[in-house]
Amino acid sequence: MANSYLTHTQSAGNRRTWTFSAWIKFSNVSDVQRIFLAHNNTHPSTQIDYNGSKIAVYNYDGSNTNFIVQTNRLFRDVNGWYHLVVAVDTTQATASDRVKLYINGVQETSLAQSSYPSQNYDTEVNDNGAIAQVSGGGTPGNSFDGYMSHVALVDGQALAPTVFGSTDSTTGQWKFKNPTGVTWGTNGFHLKFENSGALGTDSSGNTNTFTVNGNLKQAVDTPSNVYATLNPLDKSITGTAPTLSNGNNTYTSSGAGVGNNNAVRGTLGASSGKWYFEAKWVQTATLWGMQDSEASGLGWNSNGYWFPEAGGYGVDNGGSKTINGSTTGSIFTALSANNIIGFAYDLDNGKFYVSVNGTFVTSGDPTSGATGTGAIGDIPTGKFYLPIVGNGDYSNSSITHFNFGNGFFGTTAITSAGSNGNGSLFEYDVPSGYYALNTKNINTYG
Repeated sequence: MANSYLTHTQSAGNRRTWTFSAWIKFSNVSDVQRIFLAHNNTHPSTQIDYNGSKIAVYNYDGSNTNFIVQTNRLFRDVNGWYHLVVAVDTTQATASDRVKLYINGVQETSLAQSSYPSQNYDTEVNDNGAIAQVSGGGTPGNSFDGYMSHVALVDGQALAPTVFGSTDSTTGQWKFKNPTGVTWGTNGFHLKFENSGALGTDSSGNTNTFTVNGNLKQAVDTPSNVYATLNPLDKSITGTAPTLSNGNNTYTSSGAGVGNNNAVRGTLGASSGKWYFEAKWVQTATLWGMQDSEASGLGWNSNGYWFPEAGGYGVDNGGSKTINGSTTGSIFTALSANNIIGFAYDLDNGKFYVSVNGTFVTSGDPTSGATGTGAIGDIPTGKFYLPIVGNGDYSNSSITHFNFGNGFFGTTAITSAGSNGNGSLFEYDVPSGYYALNTKNINTYG
């Protein structure tokens, strides 16, 4: 949602009692980000923020923070989804009952800050004429960087998280539950983000539809099926750190400094099964592939190769292949800007294949099994592999947009979905028997 936000002008409602619920997947764990706020031309405002990897709910009048409740623990998982519930009832006699913050169904009681609102305090939420806003942006700034699903507000009740989620009896995990029988109140809303052409649609029955601002995109990544992205917490830095954007699917490395390979690995991988993903190359020397998770490093090796020191299997934009840290040979003509590379990894038979704009190079046949017809190289089986990207240019930026099945390269949707996606959206046909790296597929086929 970076650089995107949704807004709706509130009517007069209950400013003292309300509940906010949202399923959230973070991409950026460093910057200040607004999750939800209600404001009158910026201030005063009541806000729910992600700041320093902590979550806080507070009220700010432009000069003073009138109350703040902030978690003590950090939330830095960029792979999984969190369920956030904030229940406010300032009419309560006990101060600590006036603001309650829950993560995955459990109340946060270890707090870094706990300055509660005075009794009967009027927040900006449900204030007549104030703007309810999902994500920062516009004048308030600090857009949320990540994914959101099932964002809801209940006007007039402080509800338990069990209204929006439940514990799975088999796995013990907290999972989404469709809120039913809820009295939403005047300003209540439920944004499911189901309609890609109308992402601000309110499904509560109140028709409190939000206006979409920026380049908000619908993703198939959901709390019940998590897709791989690049991992900002698993990278090498030699020189200026690379940046990740667009939900951690766009990689940008400045290339400043000798040996600046700035390799970044993915959040999901596998040790068996057959897997497919795509990358759109934009500029400068880049290498992509998968790496053994137990390899000794992400940096340059002793021979000066700019892919992982060991355990890396992939190709670069010049058409060379890298096998276990050694780059040799030319297997295809150097790429042109915006060419799309497809990667098919058969971890059962220890083979990998590469396509350029839908055609597998070296007459590769990813469905050939142990025969490995046209395979780029052999991969040791029984190891756990993660996607990886690195920059091989000393002085220029390297940019790549990954598509792990969400159907976008950066903010640009795929031109037309290929076949065999099995619910995932790729530009080109996925080889039969290959799957996107997501939690459901890994659980079934990995």
